[in-house]
Amino acid sequence: MATPDQLLVVIDPLARHTDGEAVRIAKDVLSAGAASTKVCLPAGPEEFARALSRRGSRRPVVIGDDRALLRAVALLHRQRELPSCPLSMIPVGSALGLAHSLGVPTGAVAAARAALDGVERRLDLLVDDSDGVVLGALRIPALPGAPPPDPADEPGMAADAHPGLDGGTGPGTHDGTGDGRGDGRATGRKARAGGASADDGGSPGQHFWLRAWPQSLARTLSTRPARPARMSRPLRPSRIRVAAGGGAGPSRLRVEVDGVMLVDLDQPVETVSITPGLDGGADVEIRPVCVGAEAATLHAVGHRVTVSGADFRYRADSLVSGPVRTRTWTVRAGAWGLTLPR
Repeated sequence: MATPDQLLVVIDPLARHTDGEAVRIAKDVLSAGAASTKVCLPAGPEEFARALSRRGSRRPVVIGDDRALLRAVALLHRQRELPSCPLSMIPVGSALGLAHSLGVPTGAVAAARAALDGVERRLDLLVDDSDGVVLGALRIPALPGAPPPDPADEPGMAADAHPGLDGGTGPGTHDGTGDGRGDGRATGRKARAGGASADDGGSPGQHFWLRAWPQSLARTLSTRPARPARMSRPLRPSRIRVAAGGGAGPSRLRVEVDGVMLVDLDQPVETVSITPGLDGGADVEIRPVCVGAEAATLHAVGHRVTVSGADFRYRADSLVSGPVRTRTWTVRAGAWGLTLPR
């Protein structure tokens, strides 16, 4: 069992880059309040997992955002050590909705003091049939709408990528108008061509055309891209986007709670949400699609929830998973502990 005075402080790398000052303050408070503090600075998920697995008798304190907390809970769950290893969290980052909903203090100093002097609170956990965990809310479909458009696809990018295609103001235009340097070069070449024609006894115009044509062609090819190059952009293969949630329309799903079917495939639904409750059960809310009269929202509480149907994605806490055709979540009462203020 971990002793309260021995801490393993695991600092997520994203937290160090997001708010290094808050990380420093939290580390100082923990070091001053605990008898023994070991600080780990993992560079990636593998080192994060290795630090937790080698914690010994130390109680882990995670400094980071919601994803860092989810990573720690998932690792301890896979190691089957989650029930006997209470966690503490100091929220640092931008994605902190889950931490706040669980009751973790928002400030670095308050959260660090809660990790030192707080009490362990046992919380329920949702575990799916692929051994994934859900601490807060689960939503089907995952996200409504589509991702924002790619700036590379905005209008006008083709003209910006090849300046001078539409203006026709570069050197060497067909009517002889260009910048001063082009006129000077043409004049010098014309004078030299005239002198050469007098020496050779040939026609001045003929020698000027023979001498100037290769240089003019080379200059044109090097300074002005060919006009068909502008058509290369539409011919390039387009990017294929997959919406994270597939929430463009209603979903046809079968939802069962403890073996009782609440909605079948013939009834389209807008959303399905599943949340671990406080009494060892999962709160299930189903919003059917309104056809004519307004459809009533369905509520149920159970220990085992199964959702099946066409390929669907779901958002569990801050992570999007899927697509899957069926998934079952089971509630495990008091499966993990989180240190919160008294």
